[in-house]
Amino acid sequence: MPRRSVLKNPLVLIVEDEPLVRELEADILLGGGFRLLEATTADEAFEILRRGADVELIFTDVDMPGSINGFEFARLVHQGWPEVAILVSSGKMRPEPGDLPEGAKFIPKPYRPAQLVREIRDALGMRSREDEASRPREDRP
Repeated sequence: MPRRSVLKNPLVLIVEDEPLVRELEADILLGGGFRLLEATTADEAFEILRRGADVELIFTDVDMPGSINGFEFARLVHQGWPEVAILVSSGKMRPEPGDLPEGAKFIPKPYRPAQLVREIRDALGMRSREDEASRPREDRP
């Protein structure tokens, strides 16, 4: 189970080989209040994780260069870093049973910017301002 974010601005690692797509995703997530690291391949992303970056969520594409795709990458991340939340995305494929590790989420492309931010917040166990505003006053901390 991914840890609940205690940081005001959680660190997200984007793994996307297409520069324009990665730039758009980065703009969306920066606008959503996240801190970012970027990688173009699973190998680069693994190196970032091995260096001990405090990554709370990995947002990865499925189709990328290298020896593994995003589904396999997600499974390996879950094995080595089970505390890291995982969100996988693709405009070409949908996950089959067993493609995603337990707790990982999938978002199909194209997505709206607000949808992406909402999915990441949900994967991190974060409440959005809208969620907080809709809760009854007595339920609020």
